[in-house]
Amino acid sequence: MAEEKKRGLNTDSISYIIVYSAILVIIVAFLLAFVSQSLRPMQDSNVVLDKKKQILAALNIENLSDEDAIKAYSASIVADNIIDKSGNVVAVGKPGGETTGFVLNSTDYKNGKLALYVCSVDGKTKYVVPVYGMGLWGAIWGYIAIDDDKNTVYGAYFNHDSETAGLGAEIKDSREWQCKFKGKRIFASSPNADLSIALAVKKSSDIKNPASEVDGVTGATLTSNGVCDMLTGCLGDYKEFFLKR
Repeated sequence: MAEEKKRGLNTDSISYIIVYSAILVIIVAFLLAFVSQSLRPMQDSNVVLDKKKQILAALNIENLSDEDAIKAYSASIVADNIIDKSGNVVAVGKPGGETTGFVLNSTDYKNGKLALYVCSVDGKTKYVVPVYGMGLWGAIWGYIAIDDDKNTVYGAYFNHDSETAGLGAEIKDSREWQCKFKGKRIFASSPNADLSIALAVKKSSDIKNPASEVDGVTGATLTSNGVCDMLTGCLGDYKEFFLKR
C-alpha cells in the first residue's frame, strides 16, 4: 500500500522555514521597537542630565548625585540665551534653562545660533559657552566658563566620542588637565588692544604666552591640536559678545 500522504504543514519544507523565520524576525523587531520606545523617555532624561552635569563641571561644580545636580543646575543657570555672531541676544532663556539655548546642537551652531548660559555662582555672574570640534578619531566638544570680565576662564570641561584611552581621552578623563584652563585669558591682553583669540593648547616648548596658553596632553598631539582649533574657532564666534561692555 502506498504511504499515506502527510496532512497539515510540512515543517521540513523550505517555504515553511522561510515563512517561520520571517514571522520570527517581525516579532523580534516589534519587541525591540517597543522596548526602545518604552525606554526613550528615560534615555532622553539621562542625556539631559549628563549635559547639565557637563555644564556644571565647567562651573567647577562636580561630584554631585543626580538629584543634587538637577538642583544645582536649576539654581546656577539664570538663562540659556541664544545669541548671534554679532553678540546680540536673539532668544531669551529662562532660569534653570533647558528649553532655549540648551536644546541647540552643533548643527545649530554651524547655522549661526550660539548658546550662551548666563550663570550665577556664589552671587557672581559667569558665562558658559559650548565648543565643538574634531579630535584624532572623532568629535570632541566641551564647555568654557568665563568670568564677568568676559576675558578670564573660570573653568573648562571637555568630552569626546572615541579618543584613545590614556592619550587623547585625557581631555575628558584628566580633571587635572582641564583645571589648567582656570585663570587663562581669552585675549592676549586687553580685548580692546588685541582682538584675536589667544586661548590655545600648545606643546610646552612652544608656549610663549603662559597667560593664555595651556600645555597639551602628553602623547596626544593631534587631539590637543583639535582642542586648540576648537577653542580658536568657537570662541572666535563669540568674540563680539566678549567685546561688549
